[in-house]
Amino acid sequence: METLAKELVELKPELIISQATITTIVLLQQTRTVPIIFLLVADPVGNNFVKSFAHPDTNATGFFTFDPPMSGKWLELLKEIAPGIARAAIMFNPNTWTLRDYSLAFRSAAMAFNVEPIEAFAHNVNEIEGVFSALAREPVGGIVLMPDTFNFQYRELIIALAARYRVPAVYPNRQFATAGGLISYGLDIADIFRRGASYVDRVFKGENVGALPVQAPTKFDLVVNLKTAKALGLDVPLHLQQRADEVIE
Repeated sequence: METLAKELVELKPELIISQATITTIVLLQQTRTVPIIFLLVADPVGNNFVKSFAHPDTNATGFFTFDPPMSGKWLELLKEIAPGIARAAIMFNPNTWTLRDYSLAFRSAAMAFNVEPIEAFAHNVNEIEGVFSALAREPVGGIVLMPDTFNFQYRELIIALAARYRVPAVYPNRQFATAGGLISYGLDIADIFRRGASYVDRVFKGENVGALPVQAPTKFDLVVNLKTAKALGLDVPLHLQQRADEVIE
């Protein structure tokens, strides 16, 4: 990735659009002058992409994915759809996702719901099944998938393993639920890309990229897959179905 980023910067583009945290990290290691609009990144201040949300004051700005409290919201949804959960793992690849404050929010929510919190690392595809098999060794385990590019890349495998090991899981965007995942709550990715296009237009019209504030997602979707819930022996509460933007039967 570093070689590709270096080659891209050497082409002297007028602007670069970067999707995902790790990609943005690598690009900013190569240039602090070419304007970069980032999309779907985590913790842009903590990762030193910008100095602040309101005043980036660097060559980058854009749109981040979720605030840390969202990890608590995902655990809350997991408890709603699978109330018997006593242990919950938060799965991510530490090479492509920075947990930081998400861990604090997750642990705080776990304490409130009387759930044992587990940080589950999957550095590569071979370690994904290990996370699920470890959870399945004892009953009443569930999993929260972080909005990690790694998790999204292997979403079909993750969904299949959740079904095989009968582990209730909550996912960070609708693509997981529509592909067979139990429940998802996450941002509208298409909306982020539309808003990103507006920033590209503003930079090309002469605005300073470092003066454009970093923005949070504004549109979210809740999707419940009743077919998967039935296969797991779960009765989805009516109030959860009524709140959902989409119910898959």
